[in-house]
Amino acid sequence: MVARDRQRIDKWLFFSRAVKSRSLGAKLAVAGRVRINRDKAAQASDMVKPGDVLTITLERRIFIWKVLNTGVRRGPAEEARTLYEDMSPPPAPKNESVRDAIPALREAGSGRPTKKERRQTDRLFGED
Repeated sequence: MVARDRQRIDKWLFFSRAVKSRSLGAKLAVAGRVRINRDKAAQASDMVKPGDVLTITLERRIFIWKVLNTGVRRGPAEEARTLYEDMSPPPAPKNESVRDAIPALREAGSGRPTKKERRQTDRLFGED
């Protein structure tokens, strides 16, 4: 018998609107893309309870959600948001460059010639 304060991970993901169907929630759990309190969810039947921290990897994004409630149904988005607290760090702005990016290592002028440089060499050799 299942306790009332616990719920299967695939069902909870479906109720919280993290995935579109329970079968997708099950596939996500079996693929190892869901962690419950830092442990990989091995099966769709793994249980979650209020207070658990889930780390979910979806389409190049990582969500960190704290389970606040178990769901009863897949309701509207406002109802789904009451099931978890979003603890994910805010995404980096797209127009801002990465701080740790490595600058170009080649010296100016050591790569391919520019259009202006090609014209100058063509004029030197008499090609028009």
